[in-house]
Order: sequence, then C-alpha cells, then structure tokens
Amino acid sequence: MSGTFVGMPAFPEAAHEAVHNTTLRGNLRHATHTIRAKRANAVAEVSDWAALREAGKQIKDHTLRHLDRYLVQLEESVTAAGGTVHWAADADEANRIVTYLVKATGESEVVKVKSMATQEIGLNEALEAEGIRAYETDLAELIVQLGKDRPSHILVPAIHRNRGEIRDIFAREMSEWGRPAPEGLTDTPAELAEAARLHLREKFLRAKVGVSGANFMVAETGTLVVVESEGNGRMCLTLPETLISVVGIEKIVPTWRDLEVFLQTLPRSSTAERMNPYTSTWTGTTDEDGPQTFHLVLIDNGRTDTLADEVGRQALRCIRCSACLNVCPVYERAGGHAYGSVYPGPIGAILSPQLRGTGSDIDASLPYASSLCGACYEVCPVAIDIPEVLVHLRERVAQGGPVTENGNKVVLKPAKGHGAERAAMRAARWAFSRPGALRTGQRLASRTRRFHPRTLPGPGKAWSASRDLPALPPEPFRDWWQRTNGGRETGK
Repeated sequence: MSGTFVGMPAFPEAAHEAVHNTTLRGNLRHATHTIRAKRANAVAEVSDWAALREAGKQIKDHTLRHLDRYLVQLEESVTAAGGTVHWAADADEANRIVTYLVKATGESEVVKVKSMATQEIGLNEALEAEGIRAYETDLAELIVQLGKDRPSHILVPAIHRNRGEIRDIFAREMSEWGRPAPEGLTDTPAELAEAARLHLREKFLRAKVGVSGANFMVAETGTLVVVESEGNGRMCLTLPETLISVVGIEKIVPTWRDLEVFLQTLPRSSTAERMNPYTSTWTGTTDEDGPQTFHLVLIDNGRTDTLADEVGRQALRCIRCSACLNVCPVYERAGGHAYGSVYPGPIGAILSPQLRGTGSDIDASLPYASSLCGACYEVCPVAIDIPEVLVHLRERVAQGGPVTENGNKVVLKPAKGHGAERAAMRAARWAFSRPGALRTGQRLASRTRRFHPRTLPGPGKAWSASRDLPALPPEPFRDWWQRTNGGRETGK
C-alpha cells in the first residue's frame, strides 16, 4: 500500500487533536446522523434484507476462495472483448504502468473518477512527478483536490467540510485548475453544484485519457461496473479516447447474476437509495462508441497477504458502502484523517494494517481505534465481523509478528506499551492452569486488600484514571462456598 499517509501520528494522537475541532465534529455529526437515519429507512423497506446480506457474504467468500481461477477468467474475458490487462504487485508497479500508458498517448492531462484504489497507491502524485496533471471529477473528490486536502470518508470524501468552507475553496482555487468560480458565488447547494459542473465540463470535453476505478468486475464477461450519483463518472468513462481502469483484485464477482445482489444492497447501505442514479458498465471496446483503447490494471498491493489470513481476509469482502463509518462513535468524533489512510473508519482500521502491515505507529494503533460496540458489523451488507478482526489484529500487534509485508516475511518487535499486558496474560495463564496456586493467590489477595492501591501503577495508570478498580471480596468464592455449603447454611 502506498505510503502517502504514512508518517502521520498514531491514531490516539491524531484523534486527540481532532476531537478539539468543534467545526469538524459538528460537520461529522450532522452528516453521519443524516445518512444513518436514511439508510435505516431504506433497508427497512426490504423484507429479505437478511437473506441478501447472507448472499453477498457467500458470494464474496466463494470468490475469494477461488480468486486465482476467477482472475484468469476475467483476464481472458477482457482480452477477448478488446481490452488489455496489466498486473501490478504493488503501488510502485501500478503507478509505473499507468504513467507509461498515459505517456504513450502523448497527453499530459487525465480525468479521474471512482478512484479510491488510485488514492491508495498515490497515483496523482506519481503522475505529477512525470508532468501529468490528474483532475478529480467526483464532486467531493474535486473539493478535496482543490482544497489541497485528503479524503476523510469513503462515500463522501469531503464530509468534514461545510458549505461555507466549500464556497471559499471554489472561489479561491478553481481559477488555478481551470474555469474560475462565478463572481458572487454563495454557499447554496445549487450554486456550488453549478460552479462545479461548469468547471468540470471543459475538462470532460478536452480530455483524451480517463482513469477510473470500479465497484465490481464480472469474470464471465469481462465487464466493469461503476455506480455513482452525479453522472460525472459516465462522462469520464465514455468521452475519452483511452480509458485506464485501476482496480483491486478483490472487486471481482463471478457472474452477472451475482451482481444483482450487490446492486440492491450497495445503494441502500451507502446513499440510502433504492438504486444508484447512474450504473455504468463497459466491456472492452466497441468501434466508434466510447473509448477506443481500454486498459485494466489489476492491483494486489497487500491483498494476497490479507487473503492468506483466515480471520482477516473477510475485510476483502468490503464493497465500500461506508455504512460502518456512519454508525461508528469513534469515527464520528475523530474524523477520517485520524486514521492516516484513504480507508478510514472501522473498515480502515482492519484493512489498512493488513494491506500496509503493522510496522508503523499509525498502523499498529488502528486496531485499537474502536470501542468494539459491534454497530459496524450490524450494518455491514456483506457481514464483515469487524470487531472479530480488530481483536485478531490487536493480538498480532501485541505479539509483534511474524507478518508479511510486500511479499517478504518480517518479524516485528512487540508493540511499545504492551509488555506489561503480555506479562500479565502469561501470569494469568500460569495461575489458571494450577488450581492450588490460584487458590493461594486469591486468599493472599483477599487478606491484603486493605493495602491495595486505588489506581494501577506504570502503564496501567492511564487505564485506571477513568475507571474504578474492582474491590476485592473479604474471602475468595471457593472459600465462601466451602464455608457455607454452597450458600445453604446462610439461606442465600
């Protein structure tokens, strides 16, 4: 995974700063609560939602188990339809491939849409280094790009911005990227949308190369699918002469019939709509209709390593609906930037550490960026048990390895601050496997309870600063049971 966001502080530090930003918290609270309520109503309309959710899970799990076979089938189908497939093991290779393909056209500009995978690999920066300018065309992505910002939400990358901030960004930055914002621009949604439409239209009509991602790839036909709400994606997918789609290998589904399930669950879970306003599909190339050259760049970038983890691999089911972000109390207060990745929120807390490894402070801290309340699992349309994976990754961080990064086995040192926890767990394991020692320890603890501190020393001090340590009883339960004959002598 790209190092674009690596170097940021660990999640606790970034979140500590974010929670003091009252504007950010207000923007997030309003947006997530609104989307959450609309989603609940949209899902309630579907009587077989639980069955659709299970079907999505089963389709994804089946595909991941046979990913090698379906990827080969996809390549054959795309090639037969007139496209060209490229394989990228990591971010650097993917960037080299795309840069080469753009340069081969002789163009120095590209328009982009549905590009989370390209953000993951840092494609815009790689293109810029080679003198190629990339223009984001999704409205929220445009706001992020013009504001020299980073995305903070999967569905609404500019969710941390309010209308006034967006107006200021348009008025200040649009002229540097193309058509300037209209004079006297206000913060009404209609005026902001019109300013963006005028700004982007000239780019669509001029661009010869388009770069896209995809929501799904259908192995049996080689078809790629993009769902969106604005129509900008369709402009990007149909007007350029050359289309380059950059997609993670996990986005594949075997058949068109499988696609039917996700076209019902994705819009309801993401935008709370019964169906997406724009669903674009393309299969290779067609004479005199749409792009005449089509390239598909398939990215691994840590996905194969994730697939090898029997617990963690379920993160690859994700269809990027963002429902887990909208119900997460931690995300609502900390915002997306605190996660240090293009994938924020609960899904990012389990996906980023697997794609990038847990060697950096930010990635080692992400599995702890959760209260484990389980709300994310309840709303996930493909039933990813995010709390289970979080606990699994916490164990990996505490133990320190071994893990695989970029195809190489590396052994990490145990994470800082977990030494006392590991020692406590080893002591507990030893005691619980020796009943006599456990009984002696319980008696000793009860008899010395008046001398016990009210807070934990050392690394445990922060934990007990906001919690009361449980009071020890005057005698262990086993002694009480033996003395009272199981409670019968006391009448209890």
